[in-house]
Amino acid sequence: MAPDRKTQCLEDLRMRILRQEIAPGADLDEAAICAEYGLSRTPVREIFQRLAGEGYLTQGQNRGPKVASMDLAVMRMFFQTAPMIYANVARLAAENRRADEIGPLQATQEEFRAATGAGDAGQAALLNHRFHRQIGEMAHNPYLLASLNRMLIDHTRLSQTFYRPASEDETARVRAAIDHHDAMIAAIEAHDADGIVDLTIEHWNLSRDRLERFVTPDPLPLDVLSKEDRKHAV
Repeated sequence: MAPDRKTQCLEDLRMRILRQEIAPGADLDEAAICAEYGLSRTPVREIFQRLAGEGYLTQGQNRGPKVASMDLAVMRMFFQTAPMIYANVARLAAENRRADEIGPLQATQEEFRAATGAGDAGQAALLNHRFHRQIGEMAHNPYLLASLNRMLIDHTRLSQTFYRPASEDETARVRAAIDHHDAMIAAIEAHDADGIVDLTIEHWNLSRDRLERFVTPDPLPLDVLSKEDRKHAV
Protein backbone atom coordinates (compact mmCIF):
# COMPACT_ATOMS: atom_id res chain seq x y z
CA MET A 1 0.00 0.00 0.00
CA ALA A 2 1.35 3.42 -0.97
CA PRO A 3 2.10 5.73 1.98
CA ASP A 4 -0.30 8.59 2.61
CA ARG A 5 0.84 12.13 1.87
CA LYS A 6 1.70 12.90 5.49
CA THR A 7 3.86 9.77 5.82
CA GLN A 8 5.47 10.47 2.44
CA CYS A 9 6.30 14.02 3.51
CA LEU A 10 7.83 12.81 6.79
CA GLU A 11 9.95 10.16 5.07
CA ASP A 12 11.01 12.50 2.26
CA LEU A 13 12.12 15.23 4.64
CA ARG A 14 14.19 12.74 6.63
CA MET A 15 15.92 11.52 3.48
CA ARG A 16 16.46 15.02 2.09
CA ILE A 17 18.07 16.13 5.34
CA LEU A 18 20.27 13.02 5.56
CA ARG A 19 21.42 13.48 1.94
CA GLN A 20 22.03 17.20 2.63
CA GLU A 21 19.61 18.09 -0.14
CA ILE A 22 18.31 20.43 2.57
CA ALA A 23 21.38 22.01 4.11
CA PRO A 24 22.22 22.00 7.82
CA GLY A 25 20.85 25.14 9.46
CA ALA A 26 18.41 25.82 6.60
CA ASP A 27 14.97 27.25 7.37
CA LEU A 28 11.98 25.14 6.34
CA ASP A 29 9.24 27.02 4.52
CA GLU A 30 5.97 25.73 5.94
CA ALA A 31 3.87 27.10 3.07
CA ALA A 32 6.16 25.57 0.45
CA ILE A 33 6.06 22.16 2.16
CA CYS A 34 2.25 22.34 2.34
CA ALA A 35 2.05 23.10 -1.37
CA GLU A 36 4.59 20.47 -2.38
CA TYR A 37 2.84 17.62 -0.57
CA GLY A 38 -0.74 18.84 -0.77
CA LEU A 39 -1.09 19.09 3.00
CA SER A 40 -2.64 21.66 5.30
CA ARG A 41 -0.64 23.49 7.95
CA THR A 42 -1.74 21.28 10.85
CA PRO A 43 -0.25 17.98 9.58
CA VAL A 44 2.89 19.78 8.38
CA ARG A 45 3.39 21.29 11.83
CA GLU A 46 2.90 17.82 13.33
CA ILE A 47 5.60 16.52 10.97
CA PHE A 48 7.94 19.33 12.03
CA GLN A 49 7.34 18.45 15.69
CA ARG A 50 8.07 14.77 14.97
CA LEU A 51 11.30 15.64 13.14
CA ALA A 52 12.35 17.98 15.95
CA GLY A 53 11.80 15.21 18.48
CA GLU A 54 13.98 12.88 16.41
CA GLY A 55 16.77 15.47 16.13
CA TYR A 56 16.41 16.44 12.46
CA LEU A 57 15.06 19.93 13.19
CA THR A 58 15.21 22.58 15.86
CA GLN A 59 12.24 24.73 16.78
CA GLY A 60 12.05 27.74 19.03
CA GLN A 61 9.42 30.13 20.23
CA ASN A 62 8.46 32.74 17.63
CA ARG A 63 10.65 31.25 14.91
CA GLY A 64 10.18 28.62 12.26
CA PRO A 65 11.82 25.20 12.11
CA LYS A 66 15.44 24.90 11.05
CA VAL A 67 17.39 21.84 10.00
CA ALA A 68 19.70 20.75 12.84
CA SER A 69 22.99 22.60 12.66
CA MET A 70 26.37 21.06 11.96
CA ASP A 71 28.40 24.00 13.21
CA LEU A 72 31.76 23.64 14.93
CA ALA A 73 30.37 23.30 18.44
CA VAL A 74 28.00 20.52 17.34
CA MET A 75 30.74 18.73 15.43
CA ARG A 76 33.10 18.83 18.41
CA MET A 77 30.48 17.09 20.52
CA PHE A 78 29.84 14.62 17.71
CA PHE A 79 33.48 13.55 17.38
CA GLN A 80 33.91 13.30 21.15
CA THR A 81 30.77 11.25 21.65
CA ALA A 82 30.39 9.03 18.58
CA PRO A 83 33.07 6.40 19.32
CA MET A 84 31.81 5.88 22.87
CA ILE A 85 28.23 5.39 21.72
CA TYR A 86 29.23 3.08 18.87
CA ALA A 87 31.45 0.96 21.11
CA ASN A 88 28.84 0.54 23.84
CA VAL A 89 26.04 -0.19 21.39
CA ALA A 90 28.16 -2.79 19.60
CA ARG A 91 29.08 -4.57 22.83
CA LEU A 92 25.44 -4.79 23.90
CA ALA A 93 24.38 -5.96 20.44
CA ALA A 94 26.84 -8.85 20.66
CA GLU A 95 25.58 -9.72 24.13
CA ASN A 96 21.84 -9.26 23.54
CA ARG A 97 21.12 -9.97 19.88
CA ARG A 98 18.40 -12.41 18.94
CA ALA A 99 18.95 -15.08 16.31
CA ASP A 100 16.24 -13.65 14.06
CA GLU A 101 18.01 -10.26 13.91
CA ILE A 102 21.09 -11.51 12.06
CA GLY A 103 19.35 -12.10 8.71
CA PRO A 104 17.99 -8.53 8.32
CA LEU A 105 21.42 -7.11 9.20
CA GLN A 106 23.03 -9.30 6.53
CA ALA A 107 20.39 -8.18 4.01
CA THR A 108 21.19 -4.53 4.69
CA GLN A 109 24.88 -5.30 4.27
CA GLU A 110 24.26 -6.78 0.81
CA GLU A 111 22.35 -3.67 -0.23
CA PHE A 112 25.18 -1.54 1.17
CA ARG A 113 27.75 -3.56 -0.77
CA ALA A 114 25.75 -3.08 -3.99
CA ALA A 115 25.36 0.68 -3.45
CA THR A 116 29.08 1.21 -2.85
CA GLY A 117 29.88 -0.93 -5.89
CA ALA A 118 27.57 1.22 -8.00
CA GLY A 119 29.15 4.43 -6.69
CA ASP A 120 25.85 5.67 -5.27
CA ALA A 121 27.18 7.75 -2.38
CA GLY A 122 23.79 8.93 -1.14
CA GLN A 123 22.32 5.44 -1.03
CA ALA A 124 25.48 3.99 0.53
CA ALA A 125 25.32 6.57 3.33
CA LEU A 126 21.63 5.81 3.95
CA LEU A 127 22.28 2.07 4.05
CA ASN A 128 25.21 2.57 6.41
CA HIS A 129 22.76 4.54 8.58
CA ARG A 130 20.32 1.61 8.51
CA PHE A 131 23.08 -0.92 9.25
CA HIS A 132 24.21 0.88 12.40
CA ARG A 133 20.66 1.61 13.50
CA GLN A 134 19.89 -2.10 13.26
CA ILE A 135 22.89 -2.85 15.45
CA GLY A 136 21.48 -0.29 17.89
CA GLU A 137 18.15 -2.11 17.91
CA MET A 138 19.95 -5.40 18.54
CA ALA A 139 21.47 -3.89 21.70
CA HIS A 140 17.96 -3.71 23.21
CA ASN A 141 18.82 -0.63 25.23
CA PRO A 142 16.38 2.27 24.70
CA TYR A 143 18.66 4.80 26.37
CA LEU A 144 21.58 4.17 24.03
CA LEU A 145 19.32 3.74 21.01
CA ALA A 146 17.96 7.27 21.41
CA SER A 147 21.50 8.68 21.49
CA LEU A 148 22.59 6.53 18.56
CA ASN A 149 19.67 7.62 16.40
CA ARG A 150 20.46 11.29 17.00
CA MET A 151 24.14 10.78 16.29
CA LEU A 152 23.45 8.85 13.09
CA ILE A 153 21.72 11.90 11.61
CA ASP A 154 24.99 13.85 11.64
CA HIS A 155 27.12 10.84 10.75
CA THR A 156 25.00 10.13 7.69
CA ARG A 157 25.14 13.75 6.55
CA LEU A 158 28.92 13.75 6.89
CA SER A 159 29.23 10.37 5.17
CA GLN A 160 28.15 11.78 1.82
CA THR A 161 31.82 12.74 1.42
CA PHE A 162 33.26 9.40 2.57
CA TYR A 163 31.30 7.42 -0.02
CA ARG A 164 32.51 9.66 -2.87
CA PRO A 165 36.15 8.53 -2.97
CA ALA A 166 38.47 10.78 -4.96
CA SER A 167 41.67 8.72 -4.69
CA GLU A 168 42.83 5.11 -4.48
CA ASP A 169 43.38 5.50 -0.74
CA GLU A 170 39.81 6.67 -0.27
CA THR A 171 38.50 3.84 -2.44
CA ALA A 172 40.46 1.37 -0.31
CA ARG A 173 38.86 2.84 2.81
CA VAL A 174 35.39 2.24 1.40
CA ARG A 175 36.34 -1.38 0.62
CA ALA A 176 37.67 -1.73 4.17
CA ALA A 177 34.37 -0.38 5.54
CA ILE A 178 32.52 -3.12 3.66
CA ASP A 179 34.87 -5.74 5.14
CA HIS A 180 34.37 -4.28 8.62
CA HIS A 181 30.61 -4.66 8.30
CA ASP A 182 31.03 -8.33 7.39
CA ALA A 183 33.32 -8.87 10.37
CA MET A 184 30.95 -7.01 12.70
CA ILE A 185 28.06 -9.24 11.66
CA ALA A 186 30.18 -12.32 12.35
CA ALA A 187 31.24 -10.99 15.77
CA ILE A 188 27.66 -10.17 16.75
CA GLU A 189 26.46 -13.57 15.60
CA ALA A 190 29.23 -15.21 17.67
CA HIS A 191 28.41 -13.12 20.78
CA ASP A 192 31.99 -11.81 20.63
CA ALA A 193 31.59 -8.65 22.71
CA ASP A 194 35.31 -7.83 22.97
CA GLY A 195 35.89 -8.48 19.28
CA ILE A 196 33.04 -6.24 18.20
CA VAL A 197 34.38 -3.36 20.29
CA ASP A 198 37.79 -3.64 18.60
CA LEU A 199 36.13 -3.76 15.18
CA THR A 200 33.88 -0.83 15.96
CA ILE A 201 36.75 1.44 17.03
CA GLU A 202 38.73 0.40 13.95
CA HIS A 203 35.69 1.08 11.78
CA TRP A 204 35.24 4.53 13.34
CA ASN A 205 38.90 5.42 12.87
CA LEU A 206 38.71 4.39 9.21
CA SER A 207 36.42 7.28 8.32
CA ARG A 208 37.07 9.77 11.11
CA ASP A 209 39.67 11.93 9.40
CA ARG A 210 37.63 12.02 6.19
CA LEU A 211 34.54 13.12 8.10
CA GLU A 212 36.54 15.82 9.85
CA ARG A 213 37.18 17.58 6.53
CA PHE A 214 33.68 19.00 6.95
CA VAL A 215 34.84 21.24 9.78
CA THR A 216 38.38 22.15 8.74
CA PRO A 217 40.46 24.27 9.10
CA ASP A 218 39.72 24.45 12.84
CA PRO A 219 41.26 21.24 14.21
CA LEU A 220 39.26 18.81 16.32
CA PRO A 221 40.45 16.67 19.23
CA LEU A 222 41.49 13.62 17.24
CA ASP A 223 42.45 11.21 19.98
CA VAL A 224 39.08 11.11 21.67
CA LEU A 225 39.06 7.35 22.06
CA SER A 226 42.05 5.23 21.16
CA LYS A 227 41.69 1.46 21.13
CA GLU A 228 43.87 1.29 24.21
CA ASP A 229 41.50 3.58 26.11
CA ARG A 230 38.25 1.92 25.06
CA LYS A 231 38.02 0.04 28.37
CA HIS A 232 37.26 3.36 30.06
CA ALA A 233 34.29 3.95 27.78
CA VAL A 234 32.66 0.52 27.64
